[in-house]
Amino acid sequence: MKQIGSYDAKTHLPEILRRVEAGEMFTITNRGKPIADLVPSRASALLKAQTAINNIMQAKKHPVSDKTLADLKESGRK
Repeated sequence: MKQIGSYDAKTHLPEILRRVEAGEMFTITNRGKPIADLVPSRASALLKAQTAINNIMQAKKHPVSDKTLADLKESGRK
């Protein structure tokens, strides 16, 4: 975990939040004393997983024939 002072955390909050969203973790300090840990939210991971599950379930509702898959595969090679 990277340490960041409370003043820097306040000053650079949007950048820090983007980095946390990307998976980084920070310990916020006040005069060198660890005060809080900033970690990615578990709710975000659960939302991403649920979205992926929903997309898979939607795809299963629309079967694609082997011919269509072969045509799509071939068109991607051009």
